[in-house]
Amino acid sequence: MTVLARWKIARVFFLFAVGSLWASFSVLLTGCDRRESLVVYVSADESVARPILAAFEEETGIRVDPVFDTEATKTTGIVQRLRAERDRPRADAFWSSEIALTVQLANEGVLAAALSPELDAWPTPYRDSEGRWFAFAARARVIVYSTERVSEADVPATWMDLTQSRWKDRIAMADPRFGTTRAHMGVLFSVWDRRVMPGYFDAWLEGLAENRIALLTSGNSGVVQAVAEGQFDVGMTDSDDVRAAQARGLKVAAVLPRHFSDAKEPGSGTLLIPNTCAMVAGTPHADNVKRLLAFLVSPACEERLFASDSKNFPLGPTLTAAAAKERPQDPLIVRWDVAAAATEAAVGKAIRRLQGAADRIDRPTRGRPSESDEDGSVAEPHSEPPVAPAAGSL
Repeated sequence: MTVLARWKIARVFFLFAVGSLWASFSVLLTGCDRRESLVVYVSADESVARPILAAFEEETGIRVDPVFDTEATKTTGIVQRLRAERDRPRADAFWSSEIALTVQLANEGVLAAALSPELDAWPTPYRDSEGRWFAFAARARVIVYSTERVSEADVPATWMDLTQSRWKDRIAMADPRFGTTRAHMGVLFSVWDRRVMPGYFDAWLEGLAENRIALLTSGNSGVVQAVAEGQFDVGMTDSDDVRAAQARGLKVAAVLPRHFSDAKEPGSGTLLIPNTCAMVAGTPHADNVKRLLAFLVSPACEERLFASDSKNFPLGPTLTAAAAKERPQDPLIVRWDVAAAATEAAVGKAIRRLQGAADRIDRPTRGRPSESDEDGSVAEPHSEPPVAPAAGSL
């Protein structure tokens, strides 16, 4: 046998040995992580959700495999996936950054009841009567403004104030088909038409259209960034996005606008949009999902979320002094079942009226700001009496 032949035989045995060792090592690795696992669809910001899920893993030993949504299609993308997988669900649990679409999924049978002593003790206003979803850790819908170009005295105090002609070409909002902006449309439509008068929501949209509001596909964080960069002066967004921008040193602030001009009317203040969590119907890991949901609505988790950059307001019965001080004292009273049912119609109205007014979803720059209204007052039919100062600011 030649030297070359012996070398080839030795090479074959060497490769076989290496392959066998690698296969054994792979099996060993697989066997080392035989923990029970949960697939969780998440539309909350990844930077906020990952530490929370990691804490759950450490506390329980249950592995969590999260699937996150994008900022542009916030929540809507995950919801469509859950609907598509309804007959063969791949997710065990759903953690949403808003509530309206969660209510819709529950009504469609995509979510299942999760019953346990811990979950049953959660405050009634913040859970489904059948246990199909639980609301926790809310953030506020706010108006962000540039501290360099808008004085605190001139900031809109109510959402209707955005229809004043002084804000023409100076306003931005996220695409209303997605995320908390979508939920906000349903709330405004249902609350205003029920508590003010029919058509009030349509009048508001008309005023925004006349002011050429820009609809941004970059989400709520994109609205804040555009205001900080000087493309717009004010925008509709969430409190956590403003706080994140402030942490980066951007010169923006936010006001907590009321939904009615009468400051004395209780339950008419800031809209709080909570996170929600739920069990996906058909999961084979119901007991572990209940443990995850109970962890998410626990005081410890809400405190973590309040201490995070998002600074979500706790909704549970146990509040630290700091959280109680910062949580809006007169939040808007919302019937979420009614708001969720109105959301599709509200979003349709907003897209039809506002997208046409802005000509396209994104506009790179704003128009020149006016120092005051052309006629010194609010343009009809959107005029309102003077309002009290907003509930607070960030």
